[in-house]
Amino acid sequence: MFIGRERELKTLNEHYANKSFEFFCIYGRRRVGKTELIKEFIKGKKAIFFTGVEDTKAVNLAGFSNAIHEALYDSKSKLTYSDFKTALAEIYEYAKKEKIVVVIDEYPYLAKSYPGISSLLQVEIDHRLKDTNIFIILCGSSMSFMEKQVMGHKSPLYGRRTGQIKTLPFDYETSAEFYPQQSAIDKAIIYGITGGMAKYLNLFSNNKNLDDNITKNFFSSDELLFEEPINLLKQELREPALYNSIITAAANGNTRLNKISTKTGLESATCVKYLNNLIELGIVKREIPIMEKETSKKSIYRLDDGMFRFWYRFVYGNISKIQLEQGADVFADIKPQLSDFMGEVFEKICKEYMWKSKLPFSISNVGRWWGNNPIKKREQEIDLIAVNSDKKRAIFCECKWRNEEMPASVIDELIDKAEMFSFEEKYYYFFSKNGFTDASKKRASDKVVLIDFKDMF
Repeated sequence: MFIGRERELKTLNEHYANKSFEFFCIYGRRRVGKTELIKEFIKGKKAIFFTGVEDTKAVNLAGFSNAIHEALYDSKSKLTYSDFKTALAEIYEYAKKEKIVVVIDEYPYLAKSYPGISSLLQVEIDHRLKDTNIFIILCGSSMSFMEKQVMGHKSPLYGRRTGQIKTLPFDYETSAEFYPQQSAIDKAIIYGITGGMAKYLNLFSNNKNLDDNITKNFFSSDELLFEEPINLLKQELREPALYNSIITAAANGNTRLNKISTKTGLESATCVKYLNNLIELGIVKREIPIMEKETSKKSIYRLDDGMFRFWYRFVYGNISKIQLEQGADVFADIKPQLSDFMGEVFEKICKEYMWKSKLPFSISNVGRWWGNNPIKKREQEIDLIAVNSDKKRAIFCECKWRNEEMPASVIDELIDKAEMFSFEEKYYYFFSKNGFTDASKKRASDKVVLIDFKDMF
């Protein structure tokens, strides 16, 4: 069953309905579901679907030729066109009489084997294809390549595309659709440890309980997720050992640059270089307190990918035990730490909820805050603050993923912290995994809103 991507499919189908040339770039991280989106889009449509491979130009040309014959003439012909220009000419002739979608998946692999392909496409688009009813899709997992060498202003294809889709991981609400039989809390945990990536969500079974699902997928040496982060780093980066050390440091709570540098033994400048590469891949994010300038020295680095954060915190250090078939014992040992792991995940879920909910005012930004409280003269943190565009109104949020009800003291603490901010209007939202004490419920008002996790979605 195909889940999610309604907006993306709507966009593609609206452009397909146009009786004109269309050229889309679809890109995003590996395992996020780009190919499944395209396959869903081309159902019932005349389409050539070709996947570039890490091989020679000749091998890719043969594959492209086969895809053309199969789509246009229902033929398994082994005939290979003399070159890509001839292959595109064949498509052009067909497109003059019938609408057709041409998909080149993993376009960066094709471009690596044949660096002139983008220039050739540019010439064909400008001189012939733009006057046909053809829909071209170039898809790639290398986001830097797609952004710079396909959509970037220095690319031969710059200015030719009619649309682009950056395919992102699913949010909690959509991720939960993959496993309707699980409880809300189990859905949240699965979302947290898969990062909302379509490929990983599909690995979890509705017929297994949470513990069995996690043990099977992460703590068995035969399963995909056992070595997934290492394999992804080897595909995307050189020197995976250095990246391992940086990610491990961040996964274990070392978020400031100086701490990452100390833990890894790398110079700060070197750390920044590697961290920027991880940011580009969507594995790490640089975060600053909300309302701070981008140049703030308070920046921290956190793992933006839930699967990487879980794997490096709980799997990486236990690889030997798992290979000795002691995965069930390893999971039993780390299970009590899941609640702490879920704290950051719950903040993310609450942030998603804020963007989707009807709030007292329209918000322009939501994020964490940390820094010095000049009134209390000490460092403090606030889970989330949502602000409007003129920064006159704000919602202060506390997010607690705990097994007990939230006490009234948490409400008092957040209101106290908010005193350091001079917003004209202040609201307070409290999110709790397990509800609220009676004393907390008595504090609820138009300005103090209590939200139980089970009621959020």
